[in-house]
Amino acid sequence: MREKVKEKQKAYAAFSSCTLEEEKGVREAMYKDTKKVAKKVVAMAKNKAYERLYQKLETKESEKDVFKLARARERKSRDLGCVGCIKGEDGRVLVEETEIKKRWPSYFSRLLNGESDSSRPLGRGVQERHLNGSRISKEEVKGTFRKMKFGKAVGPDLIPVEIWKCLGEKGFKLVDGIF
Repeated sequence: MREKVKEKQKAYAAFSSCTLEEEKGVREAMYKDTKKVAKKVVAMAKNKAYERLYQKLETKESEKDVFKLARARERKSRDLGCVGCIKGEDGRVLVEETEIKKRWPSYFSRLLNGESDSSRPLGRGVQERHLNGSRISKEEVKGTFRKMKFGKAVGPDLIPVEIWKCLGEKGFKLVDGIF
């Protein structure tokens, strides 16, 4: 199978590097032929692999494999907006939903009451902008909310983007009220 795919790649390289019109037509035909052959070989290899998988899944021992596949698919389809684990105050990773829910209030209490571990003061850019007399509009805040992407590092407020997105309109109003 790999040999046929390599032949197809070589035929394409020869076809794309050709500059003469007469020779280009011949090389294009060769490329199309090798492409068809390679496509058939790859399809046959895939069919064989699927047949082996189906035969394996029909046996009694492979029942565990079926559940592994189902769990893997379920994990892939999970909502990424959910926080699956966070660190506790002692630095231990919390994965239980009840522990995570208990941790959030203490985290935000420390964060919003100025007990943050960060050496950088919060809201420095906002203070500078306020001193200059300009205000941040609701459109600017909404635009920033739209641009925020999941999985990024926390900012100076130490609040993950996922939290702001999960809060939705309430989060927008909170941030807009600050500015």
